[in-house]
Amino acid sequence: MKILITGNMGYIGPILVNQLKRVYPDSTIIGFDIGFFAQCITSKGAFPEVNVDQQIFGDVRNFPENLLEGVDTVINLAAISNDPMGKKFEEITLDINYRSCINLAKMAKKARVRNFVFASSCSMYGAADDFPKTEDASLNPLTAYARSKVLSENDLQGLASDDFIVTCLRFSTACGFSSRLRLDLVLNDFVAGAITSGEISILSDGTPWRAMVHVKDMARAMEWASTRKLSNGGSFTAVNIGTNIWNHQVKTMALTVQQLIPNISVTINKDAPSDKRSYKVNFEKFEKMAPNHQPQYDLEKAIKDLESGLKNIGFSNQEFRNSNLIRLKVLNDFQEQGLLNESLNWTNKSLQ
Repeated sequence: MKILITGNMGYIGPILVNQLKRVYPDSTIIGFDIGFFAQCITSKGAFPEVNVDQQIFGDVRNFPENLLEGVDTVINLAAISNDPMGKKFEEITLDINYRSCINLAKMAKKARVRNFVFASSCSMYGAADDFPKTEDASLNPLTAYARSKVLSENDLQGLASDDFIVTCLRFSTACGFSSRLRLDLVLNDFVAGAITSGEISILSDGTPWRAMVHVKDMARAMEWASTRKLSNGGSFTAVNIGTNIWNHQVKTMALTVQQLIPNISVTINKDAPSDKRSYKVNFEKFEKMAPNHQPQYDLEKAIKDLESGLKNIGFSNQEFRNSNLIRLKVLNDFQEQGLLNESLNWTNKSLQ
């Protein structure tokens, strides 16, 4: 099997490649990435792309169609990946997350790719109601990032066919250790604060609900979707990825970290404006479709995984919110250095 992964040099990519190689050891994996976060390595082991058979550097906005020759599955991770980046780069977010996704899918269908896997998001549900959101619930995207996912899903549904199976994985909020760790994710932030300063600072009032999923469980879901059959969900499906036990309020997550890591103080910003990005999610569809690929991590196990990973690399930076483990900070630094222009293109043409 030949698998192409766009955006493979980020937080999720190294975990995904390892998962695919474990399950499909004879597969050929092609990585395609612009390299924004290639240097953000948080591991002592081998270079994260050691299991990638071919690594191509390029911009998904200018994807070379010939790379799709002989490819069986495309997994599209390439994206401006969170709300702060989406707010600053709103139009670019639509270009990369939406327009480039649809262009890639059209080329993949033309090249007779069998499976197209799209990394979508539960953030498209927006504000919470009194019930956990199913895949049929109304969508209320509140940010550019969430809107890009809704637009992509809508257009991908029109491209799906018996010969082009599209799976949109609506991921919960990611967490867990990776060899390219992000600390601009809520649980990762809490554990980093606990380890480095003994303090967890909740930037909101702590009441918003979040559904969470470990990055290794995300990789297992993508592995399932990479070979999904037409008989399991039809030519197009959108499915929430996570587990019902992982619907937590933000303050509950912080207090659980406090219980598991001794001598930690928790502060809540009670004066923070209300965060409308609050929702519970129902995962029964995923349970039925992929019974052998259900999440293996719960909140406590994820916290211990993060604690162990951070301590293993000797992590001690109390100013981590101003480090290269914050994705927006990386892009801002590149722009200040003149390496990226306002459109997030490398200014050195040899790097494009």
